[in-house]
Amino acid sequence: MALAEHLVVEGCDLRAGSADDAIGAAAPEAPAEGVPPSREAPPGALIPAQVARPADTEALARVMAAAARHGLTVVARGHGTASDWGAPPRALDLLVDTTGLSWIEHIAGDLVVEVGAGTPMRELTAVLAAAGQRLSHDPVRADATVGGLLATGMSGPRRLLTGALRDLVIGMTVVRADGVVARSGGRVVKNVAGYDLAKLHTGALGTLGIIASVAFRLHPLPPALRVVTARVPSLDHGRRMLAALRARTAVPSAVELDWPANEPSHLHVVLEGTPDGLPTRVDDVCAALRGDTAPEVAGELPPGWGVLPERGTLAFLTCPPAEALPVAALACEVARAVGADLRVRGSAPDGALHAAFPPGTGAAAVAQVAAAVRSRPDCSLRVLRAEPAVHGAGVDLWGEVPGLPLMRAIKDSFDPGHRLAPGRFSGGI
Repeated sequence: MALAEHLVVEGCDLRAGSADDAIGAAAPEAPAEGVPPSREAPPGALIPAQVARPADTEALARVMAAAARHGLTVVARGHGTASDWGAPPRALDLLVDTTGLSWIEHIAGDLVVEVGAGTPMRELTAVLAAAGQRLSHDPVRADATVGGLLATGMSGPRRLLTGALRDLVIGMTVVRADGVVARSGGRVVKNVAGYDLAKLHTGALGTLGIIASVAFRLHPLPPALRVVTARVPSLDHGRRMLAALRARTAVPSAVELDWPANEPSHLHVVLEGTPDGLPTRVDDVCAALRGDTAPEVAGELPPGWGVLPERGTLAFLTCPPAEALPVAALACEVARAVGADLRVRGSAPDGALHAAFPPGTGAAAVAQVAAAVRSRPDCSLRVLRAEPAVHGAGVDLWGEVPGLPLMRAIKDSFDPGHRLAPGRFSGGI
């Protein structure tokens, strides 16, 4: 049933037509400078019958209410940097392009910003930097929109000091499957307004509602930064380095482990603060990380800091912090044994790691690495993005999900018709 045949939604660019027209309609007509338009759908992706580009929250609510009346399945997309994350949706009638929801209201004096979900992260970063502030979140996907980053819920190594992305959210506006606008939190850091629904929607891949806007707490830009990089000569030595680092009082902003399968491994320790206070902290970290070679000190982050690879199969590993190095080594060892390449990176003290397989890696290699990690106590591996061959081979993307019955109940409550990105999340949610 064609939505465009039944009504015209005010404040919304609503289009229908051929598959080519639909994909083209999803791209912003005037993307922000330096930001690419929405990417093409991945191979084998469903083609929507209609594409809607609401200009504000009220228009988005009207679109969702109309979709509910006609029983349409809906998927939201910003710049398309994570269109292939999760499992492929079972159906897609309407694609909601969120790039029209682009605005920034910066309350600099309160260290708070409210931003539309379709706002490019690059644009938000530039606006905040001009005021000497930042959202303390590593980019993860450099060309993503704010809503897309929240929908996937991924955070980079700087989560060690400031928390994961969801911990920086103080308020969120979401449009439910039935078109009702739901708000939680607000624009003040200390608030108790309503249930903390933002944590449910962060990382839910758009299966519970469509994020319209979000309020973040901010931090001042640090006046100085140093990065201490040390080579990890062996697993045992790496454990001793991390233990020595934990015993120090340097308070790093991030400790990133970089463990490739076929290259030397490294630890990158980020220190931020005042120019006068950094030298002592740098010396302290260098002493903790001293190995077979002296650590190197740089005044800027390494190239590509925190950004996940855009191609190939990508997995997210969690483990007890003390097991981060052994789990990374195990994953790379299993990959090497089956002739596959692998690179594990992430926040070692948090036990939050990403494993990147190069494009073309076979499904069997991905499955064996996943099984090895999942076999360790208190460890999990979730495939964030899988290539078509991996999907086609039926590789288990999620592993065991202890809270699945509760998650199903939440899905039934938020989206009784199971029309939002159906099947994209764990357990077919």
